[in-house]
Amino acid sequence: MRDRLLNTLEPTSYRRFLVYVMGPYKSHIGENKEMFAFLEGVRDDLRREGFNAFLATDPDIPLDEMDAGTQTLEFARASNVVLFVVPHRGKNLGVGIEVGAVLEDMTDRQRERILLVHEDGVRSAMIAAVGDRWNVDLRTFDDEDDLLEETKRFIADVVRKEDTGELPFPPGENADS
Repeated sequence: MRDRLLNTLEPTSYRRFLVYVMGPYKSHIGENKEMFAFLEGVRDDLRREGFNAFLATDPDIPLDEMDAGTQTLEFARASNVVLFVVPHRGKNLGVGIEVGAVLEDMTDRQRERILLVHEDGVRSAMIAAVGDRWNVDLRTFDDEDDLLEETKRFIADVVRKEDTGELPFPPGENADS
């Protein structure tokens, strides 16, 4: 899947550094268009920073070829960072299922690549469980600029860990790639 993503997504400065952006949206349904646009903005901000960020809809893999659940897991496994974004206005059971599936699928070492960032004031027992049960990094943001800064700090830490060998590269990737 990693090679397929790299061959499908438009290249960026750090083309091989994949950031899978997830959040509560449906790409073509009424009120969710605003949330989808918000997540597209997050993706675009990260791409402007040079990271090869993408949403699940970007690779355009037909669901009759690979179901949505399998795509989610394959995208997460192939990525250097998985970013879950939870703003106030985003409420969707589907993303909760996706988050749980990804977290259960990942090993402890792989979970070091996962960041759940929620808008300040969003409270949820499940968000707290992400940090407690799966030991995933949780951060908050006040606005879109703050979200970008928090995400960039997390990405920089993953880059450092990969460069020093503290964190292995994603499957199919190595230091010389």
